[in-house]
Amino acid sequence: MPNVYFKPVDSYSKTKEVNAAAAELLKMIVEKEEIKLHSFIPLKVHIGEKGNKTFIEPKNFDGIIDYLEEKKIRTAFIETNVLYRGQRNTMQNHLKLAKEHGFTRVPVLIGDGEYGEDYVLVEINKKNFTHCKIARSIAEEKQLIVLSHFKGHMLAGFGGAIKQLAMGCASKGGKLEQHSNSIPKINIIKCRACKACAANCPEGAILVGKRARIDKNKCVGCAACMAACPYKAIFSNWIASFITKRFEEKLAEYAYAAAKGKENIYITFALNITRNCDCVGLSMRPIAKDIGILASTDPVAIDQACLDMLDKRENRKVFRKGRYTLQYAENIGLGSRTYDLVELK
Repeated sequence: MPNVYFKPVDSYSKTKEVNAAAAELLKMIVEKEEIKLHSFIPLKVHIGEKGNKTFIEPKNFDGIIDYLEEKKIRTAFIETNVLYRGQRNTMQNHLKLAKEHGFTRVPVLIGDGEYGEDYVLVEINKKNFTHCKIARSIAEEKQLIVLSHFKGHMLAGFGGAIKQLAMGCASKGGKLEQHSNSIPKINIIKCRACKACAANCPEGAILVGKRARIDKNKCVGCAACMAACPYKAIFSNWIASFITKRFEEKLAEYAYAAAKGKENIYITFALNITRNCDCVGLSMRPIAKDIGILASTDPVAIDQACLDMLDKRENRKVFRKGRYTLQYAENIGLGSRTYDLVELK
């Protein structure tokens, strides 16, 4: 049974405490799990879309970097290009935004090339994919420290280690494979033709007349419109999703591919817990109190632990959708939903 190490932190604003906790967890997991650290270990991060204010800022990773430097281990932030148009769709734009968001202490690497074209086909032979398109610079590494932000997501239900592996490590083409058949729907009764969806669509796929309409040939299923709509008139095709479970399965399979053959360490920040993803270029408010930081060698266990803690804290299931992802991920051998929680005082 995998261990999930946990250090409570009651406020994201306590940057020194966040850094100390993350460093302590990294040190603990390396020693207790007898992990051999490689000479170069990239830090898989999400730099946050332009306009987003609640992504995990790089100043909170200083404790982790300090620990690696003490061990004489080289590191860098590593990211991949997004599917949609925006500030992170090419290497040049991505690097510029990373600098604006403060990712400057160590080098920033964009793992899938200038336009998302550089990837490795990783063979997995699962239900939905035989091969997955994983960013080359990630696929060729033997060890990552996957730094995840636990929060909600319009399509996946929630985001954590599995989503950071699946979407975060896929090339642009790999992201498209996961998003296929994920085009949102518009409730014409609720729609007020306010154009908020069109203004926030990175692909120009929404036309607004008396009501909004999505061009299926342009839509890439990023769900930015769902997050932007003030009238909750845009929704995912939940019926098809619940029946087929394809999106959740694809996430799990891509996460499996990204982790395959690696000796990864997963550190998740259950802080600034928002309803939507850091890909949303909007200012959002947290929907739950800060919990703390978790670490594990098992991406399924750490995601399950985050959900369990949030459920207990709020006395309800805050993120109902996406839990099948964990079940399917366990079934295909990515990890275990059963774990031992080790709390650091």
